[in-house]
Amino acid sequence: MGWAGDFCISHAIAQMTRRKKLIVIGGGASGFFCGVNAARLHEDLEVVILEKTTKLLSKVKVSGGGRCNVTHASEEVEDMLHAYPRGMRLLKKTLYQFSPIDTIHWFEERGVTLKEEADGRMFPVSNNSKSIIDCLLGEASKHAVKINTSMEVISIVKTVDYFLLEVEDVNKVKIEVAADYVCIASGGYPKLSGFDWLSSIGHSISEPVPSLFTFNIPDKKLHALMGVSVKHAVVKIPFLKVVEEGPLLITHWGLSGPAVLKLSSRCARDLRKMNYEFDLHVNWLPDYHESAVLDYLKGYKHSTKGPIGTKQGFGLVSRLWDYLLTRSTIDPTIDWGNLTHAQLVLLSKTLCSDFYQAKGKTTFKEEFVTAGGIVLQEIDANTMESKKVKGLYFAGEVMDVDGITGGYNFQHAWTSGWIVANSIT
Repeated sequence: MGWAGDFCISHAIAQMTRRKKLIVIGGGASGFFCGVNAARLHEDLEVVILEKTTKLLSKVKVSGGGRCNVTHASEEVEDMLHAYPRGMRLLKKTLYQFSPIDTIHWFEERGVTLKEEADGRMFPVSNNSKSIIDCLLGEASKHAVKINTSMEVISIVKTVDYFLLEVEDVNKVKIEVAADYVCIASGGYPKLSGFDWLSSIGHSISEPVPSLFTFNIPDKKLHALMGVSVKHAVVKIPFLKVVEEGPLLITHWGLSGPAVLKLSSRCARDLRKMNYEFDLHVNWLPDYHESAVLDYLKGYKHSTKGPIGTKQGFGLVSRLWDYLLTRSTIDPTIDWGNLTHAQLVLLSKTLCSDFYQAKGKTTFKEEFVTAGGIVLQEIDANTMESKKVKGLYFAGEVMDVDGITGGYNFQHAWTSGWIVANSIT
């Protein structure tokens, strides 16, 4: 009978056995954290993880450039809430149940020590996401969690006594699976788009749209600076009056880095409505006011000899400095002493309020985050259980919760998965 014989159960068998079953839909961070903790806390519970693809913990693997940004260092829950453009009210309740400190202790108890970086992001000391993956897979093995890949849930029905799931395997063979509890940890868009059955069982879905994406800037001269980064910049979308700051990275398609990713998260829905075409201002020198930069440039002009392209006191990468000069209609070979007042004014404006027109976005296939999902008013924040269907739970990105970059989305995954595991009775 193969897979079907191993964990398909009829209603009659379910009535005869006392061992209950939890099926977790999704083999990502929240699904695994729910599954391994549920199996650990309830020894008489059979736990099965169903993953649609052949890949387990794929976002864990690629997060943070392959290092895995596990969480964000914070001793107070209140300090975390600002990082969630959507879901703040729910997180205000859930993070008190399982906080970043709890996450750190959970992994440390299993031999994975985390380290804090200057910006608050936390990674395994190994600097390798494999440490997190191996830990979760090891816990799954230790507590006999069954893991089945290439299993897509087609439909789900709640009967009086149990859930009945229709599952399709890699060969398109449909199988019926019964369970006492179901946790949906399927992730966000595009995975969420295939789960029309969520609506059929009575749940509402806030339209999923991309979040944490980079900005496409149609400027070949900018693209030529691919790889150049600035440690501290401020980016602003004037029309939306939204500002973010942090490291900025120039790519072969436009602008990226934490500052841009955070801004995209804050404005995810608005930018979707604008078809990702909008004006953007960049302050390359946020530690200075424009007037102070102008005064500095005036003083530098009178005290410095030589081409402006070879001498500047702002610490900007020389290629970026030359690019900003040309944007200010200044020839980099001109001597400082020959600059006009009008040129200095324009340069100070460029340095502090550089103007770009974004035309589209770029998302990383494995790393992107979704804004949207199950409407939070339909979920009990204390248990992660559906208010509409008893025994149905949610964990992770499938809910209308998402955070800015910096470990916040993984923290929501660990928190919600842990709450589900502890809520099952």
